[in-house]
Amino acid sequence: MKQTRIHVEWSKPPLRQFRTGVSLHGHTLYSHETLAFMYRWRGPAVVLRRLLEGRGAALDLRRAWWTPPCAPYHAWRLEKNQIEQRLQLNALVSLTDHDSIEAPLALRALTSCRNVPVSFEWTVPYGPTFFHLGVHNLPAGRARRVFAELERVTTGCRHSDLMAILRSLTERRETLVVFNHPCWDEQEIGAERHSALSADFIRTYGESIHALEVNGLRPWAENCAALQMASAFGKPVISGGDRHSLQPNAMVDLTNASTFEEYVDQVRSGSSDVLVLNPYRAPFRMRILENLQDVLQEHEEHARGWRLWSDRVFYRCDDGLVRSLTELYDQQAPSAIRVVVNGIALIGGTYRFMLRKTAFAC
Repeated sequence: MKQTRIHVEWSKPPLRQFRTGVSLHGHTLYSHETLAFMYRWRGPAVVLRRLLEGRGAALDLRRAWWTPPCAPYHAWRLEKNQIEQRLQLNALVSLTDHDSIEAPLALRALTSCRNVPVSFEWTVPYGPTFFHLGVHNLPAGRARRVFAELERVTTGCRHSDLMAILRSLTERRETLVVFNHPCWDEQEIGAERHSALSADFIRTYGESIHALEVNGLRPWAENCAALQMASAFGKPVISGGDRHSLQPNAMVDLTNASTFEEYVDQVRSGSSDVLVLNPYRAPFRMRILENLQDVLQEHEEHARGWRLWSDRVFYRCDDGLVRSLTELYDQQAPSAIRVVVNGIALIGGTYRFMLRKTAFAC
C-alpha cells in the first residue's frame, strides 16, 4: 500500500516500531557550493558581495564556490551518531555531494564504511532553471563509469539522452532516484513558473523518479507544497537533511529495513516514514545563520588544512587556475570583509544559543 507518514519528534513518535533510521542528503568538503546566489540574495549577502567584487580586479562570483567543512568520515559519523545515540536506532547514511561521488568512494575503503552507498546530488539543467536529483546507491564496481555518463548527459541535456540514462539507472532495483527540494525556486524565476516546470519534469520523467523530498534546510511552507505535489503525482515523500554544516540533519527516515537495498525497495514500493527532529522547529533564518556560523568559523582540525573560511572559498581565475580567496588576498582578507564575516558569525552564534534553549525546552 502506498503511504507516506510524517512524524515529529516533539509529539513522541512511535520509534519502537522501527529498527533503523536513514540519513539522506548530506554534504562534505567535496561539494562545490556556488556563490552565484549572492547576485540574488539581499541583506548581508549584498554587502559581502560588493566587498568581494571591489577587490583589485573585480570578482565574477559565478566563477566562485565554497566547500562545506566536514570531511567524509566526519560527516558520516555525525549522521550515524545522531541516529544511534539520540534515536537509539540502527543507522544507514547516504551522503550526496553536488555532482561528485568522491566522498562515498573514499569511505568505502574503510572496513566500517564498506557498505556506504555510492550516492550524489545530480544537477540537471531544465529550460531556464535546473533541478537536483538525489541519486542513491550506484553500483559500486561501475560507479565511476555510470557517473561519467551522467555528467556527459548533463552537459548536453537532450531530452532523449536524459530519458535513457534515467531509465538505465532505475533498471537496477537497488538504486533510488529522489527529486530533491522540488519546490525551491533556486534560480528565482518565479514561484509559479518554477512550480509549473517541476510538475512538467515529473510528468516527463516520473517513471524514473521514485520519491519527492521534504528538506530539512527549507521552510515548512515549501515542504508542504512538496507534499501536495507528491500526492498529486502519486509519489512517496522521503526526508533529506541537506546538511552543509557541523549540525546533523534535521530530518531522517524511519524503517524496518536492515540494509540500504531493503530501504530502497520499500520506498520504490511507495511506503515511507519521515521523522522531523526538534531542531527543525527553530525559525528558518535562525537555522540558516547557524549554518553560516559553521561555514565561516575557523576549523583548526580541517582534514585538508583549510583552517580559515577564505581557505575554503575558491575562484577560477582568468588564467584558468583555481585559487583560494586566501591566496587571492595574499593571506589577508581586507578588514571590511573581516568585519562583515565576523558580524555574520556573531549573529549565527547568538542564534545557535537560542536554538539550544529552544531544543532544551522541547
